[in-house]
Amino acid sequence: MMEAGVHFGHGTRKWNPKMTPYISAKRKGIHIINLTRTARFLSEACDLVFDAASKGKQFLIVGTKDKAVDLVASAAIRARCHYVNKKWLGGMLTNWSTTETRLHKFRDLRAEQKKGRVNRLPKRDAAMLKRQLHHLETYLGGIKYMTGLPDIVIIVDQQKEYTALRECVTLGIPTICLIDTNCDPDLADIPIPANDDAIASIRLILNKLVFAICEGRSSYIPNR
Repeated sequence: MMEAGVHFGHGTRKWNPKMTPYISAKRKGIHIINLTRTARFLSEACDLVFDAASKGKQFLIVGTKDKAVDLVASAAIRARCHYVNKKWLGGMLTNWSTTETRLHKFRDLRAEQKKGRVNRLPKRDAAMLKRQLHHLETYLGGIKYMTGLPDIVIIVDQQKEYTALRECVTLGIPTICLIDTNCDPDLADIPIPANDDAIASIRLILNKLVFAICEGRSSYIPNR
């Protein structure tokens, strides 16, 4: 974890006092995260997702910051999870009926495109539909196969994804949040204290969770 820089928090002036139990020291104006606590909560999170995956539960991974975009997509695809890595559209979960309508439209447009029908339309109509398809692919591409609310949501950077987190809290959906020293650990069901700015740190945490999900899925027996 130290090699991945998981222990580096934010500057001491940019912190949330609620993170005190997760901070072990201050060094050159930076808070140092207690990796013993990180390991403990990461293990707890892995146990939770393993158990959920073994029961066929569905996961959503959310991370829209530039450094997390590719990592989130890669992790989600490997673990067969849904994901949002471009922009969280307000009400994506709390207004699920609207999201579902958009997803149906997205699937219909993709089907039309695959059949080649879009290219047979007048140029202006075809261009408009292609723009719509591109827009839907950008923002809903990671959840195009989602047919209902997720059972567990994994969030990279609690601060940036605050809207997504609040929607989960409102709906009672359990959350696992990667939290840096400027976050509120009380908002997450399982907070994982870690550097949320370093690519290596984000990758390490996601890899551990993804491995646990994949292991759990391998033991899932439908309709048992």
